[in-house]
Amino acid sequence: MNNFIPQAVTSSSTSRTSPATAAGGSPTSALSFISKGWREVRDSADADIRLMRDRANSFKNLASSLDRELENFINSASSFSAIKSYSASPSTEIDFVKKLQPKLSEFRRAYSSPDFSRRVLEKWSRPTTSRIRIDLSAIKNAIVEEAEVDGGQRVGQSGRGRVRFTDFRWDWKTEGEEGEEKFRDWEPIRALKTKLKDFEVKKSPDEIFSSWRNNELVEKFKSSLDVPPLDVPELLAYFVRQSEPFLDQLGVRKDICDKIVEGLCSKRKNQLLMHSLSGGESSVIEGDNINDELDLRIASVLQSTGHHYDGGFWSDLVKHSPPEKKRHVAIVTTASLPWMTGTAVNPLFRAAYLAKSEKQKVTLLVPWLCMSDQELVYPNKLTFNSPEEQEHYIRNWLEERIGFKTDFKISFYPGKFSKERRSILPTGDTSQFISSKEADIAILEEPEHLNWYHHGRRWTDKFNHVVGVVHTNYLEYIKREKNGAVQAFFVKHVNNLVARAHCHKVVRLSAATQDLPKSIICNVHGVNPKFLEIGEKLASERAAGQQAFSKGAYFLGKMVWAKGYRELLDLLSKHKTELSSLKLDVFGNGEDSHEVQSTAQKLKLDLNFQKGRDHADDSLHGYKVFINPSVSDVLCTATAEALAMGKFVVCADHPSNEFFSSFPNCLTYKTSDDFVVKVKEAMAKEPEPLTPEQRYRLSWEAATERFMEHSDLDKILGMDLRNLKSNKSVTKSVSMPNLSDMVDGGLAFAHFCFTGSELFRLATGAIPGSRNYDKQHSKDLNLLPPQVEDPIYHW
Repeated sequence: MNNFIPQAVTSSSTSRTSPATAAGGSPTSALSFISKGWREVRDSADADIRLMRDRANSFKNLASSLDRELENFINSASSFSAIKSYSASPSTEIDFVKKLQPKLSEFRRAYSSPDFSRRVLEKWSRPTTSRIRIDLSAIKNAIVEEAEVDGGQRVGQSGRGRVRFTDFRWDWKTEGEEGEEKFRDWEPIRALKTKLKDFEVKKSPDEIFSSWRNNELVEKFKSSLDVPPLDVPELLAYFVRQSEPFLDQLGVRKDICDKIVEGLCSKRKNQLLMHSLSGGESSVIEGDNINDELDLRIASVLQSTGHHYDGGFWSDLVKHSPPEKKRHVAIVTTASLPWMTGTAVNPLFRAAYLAKSEKQKVTLLVPWLCMSDQELVYPNKLTFNSPEEQEHYIRNWLEERIGFKTDFKISFYPGKFSKERRSILPTGDTSQFISSKEADIAILEEPEHLNWYHHGRRWTDKFNHVVGVVHTNYLEYIKREKNGAVQAFFVKHVNNLVARAHCHKVVRLSAATQDLPKSIICNVHGVNPKFLEIGEKLASERAAGQQAFSKGAYFLGKMVWAKGYRELLDLLSKHKTELSSLKLDVFGNGEDSHEVQSTAQKLKLDLNFQKGRDHADDSLHGYKVFINPSVSDVLCTATAEALAMGKFVVCADHPSNEFFSSFPNCLTYKTSDDFVVKVKEAMAKEPEPLTPEQRYRLSWEAATERFMEHSDLDKILGMDLRNLKSNKSVTKSVSMPNLSDMVDGGLAFAHFCFTGSELFRLATGAIPGSRNYDKQHSKDLNLLPPQVEDPIYHW
């Protein structure tokens, strides 16, 4: 009963409860709630104040950095004044510079005063339309026109009053007469704005700098120089010409570069002509060679500055200084007798006739093959046990044909025969077999062939002058192989690279060869004097009334398809009826002998195949017509020999036969039908005897003269070295760097790196282990052992 509480009492007690208690707790808890809310408000306010102070401090830091930038700008104000007016007097320029000097005290006072933070806070406390008056966007607005919206109001006004970088201005506040705040641009900024507006009005660089060119001060400066300074077109022309190697790799032909250079230089040339005519002076332009004029122009300017160029990064400055009495010529070739090929015979004659003049010493460097390779290459199983034995054979063969005693040195370098390429490839560094004392002038017979896998010293670094002679149209041979187009593409660029990197000049025997850098076209080969003697003998027999030519037509050449046998069989099979009376004898040996003969039998052609023999053999003297349909030759030696013997030659109208086409006994054809006509014409009449002039054109004396002229050897060998050392004339080599030489050096270095990798060599078709010579070569040639010449260091 004690726990019972009446209902009325309960209601009364509830009605007397305080509001605070009814709200959720006692008075103590209510006070705690209020204190907590006040602390949160206070902390939030403190955070906002700290944020504003940090922003104010950041503006101070910005002001300090601007101060430093302005001081730098002031220091360059004098140069800026020069841009403003070149024609102004010195006192005017000084006044202009003084005007550009800012009042740093006023500017610092605008943003570095002690109450700067308070002012910033006041600005933020105002409505969102207010803004801080330090506005950096003026610099941007001086260059790019300020965008305007809403009746000219600036874009960038923040809706929430936040200050952004683009809201600052390069002006400061001043007090007006009526106490109003006025804002004005800082004076240097106002001048800069004015000058930039002038630049915007002028559209072209010529208009912008026209005042400079016509300025009296500039003209006085130019007239004070002994040599006029280079113009922009001249610099561009020289840059284009020096970039020809790089542009050539990109497919831009040399003639296009020459037209660009000529166009740029012609403007300068016209200006000089008009200036000389107006001034009554003689023209400084005397020649028509734009390249020579440009070289002399740049060289003279550089020399007037005292500049002296001693070589570049890739250049080897330590070159051998040749003796003053006799120069030395080293001829390096890719084949040797008794292999009867053009690169074995023609360099041999070249060495003999160069040494005949006795003005220079000559060395012929030929490959030495080990016994196993000799058996594959040399005919009739002829082999040699020592280099001395082969040298004796070479000299006897040569002296029997030229009729005089030879006086040149024969040396050997190690080589290996490649069955796939059917050619001899050098092993090791070929240049090391010419001593440094004799390293003066080098003639590289087939420079691309010699340097495909050359991993050694750059030829142009070791020798003072390097000439390459191109014998073979390798691209034509490669195109006949499987995937020939792809291979020919890569070989073409490799040939360009090695010819550019290792030669100063390249002589191409005919236009049938690849167009290599630094190359010219000239037939620098002659014929064996023995063939000219045979021709004179046959001509005298004909003059005496004897029958000199008792036989018909023949063809002679190495029996491989690429030597014209495919073209010959196609022509004879197509016109079998028209040429039914033609009896053709074919002389040759080669890898494709069996296949060629079997194909002729299948086509039922009347051909008499015989073993190969020397073209000067007595059994071949009686033939009247030599038929040569080959289009893969660069300059067919057999064609020249047949013409020298007074025979008719029927050959294709092809760049390889261009030199011979001027001879009356050379009958060229363009179509297969024309071939029939020319053959019948040759068989029906007698050939004309050669005149003394025509006979001389075919001789090695004339070929040597052409070679000396087109390879610049006549200038180099005739150069007096003592006068050369004391010569103070303008020379390109010592006056200016050559961009082309830098490119060549870079290509040579890249080629050296690639050929040093055995994996790369094998992937591109090199003979395994051909980077260095082997033990057999070192034994045969008395060389250092391979492990000593190319040691391998290991633990």
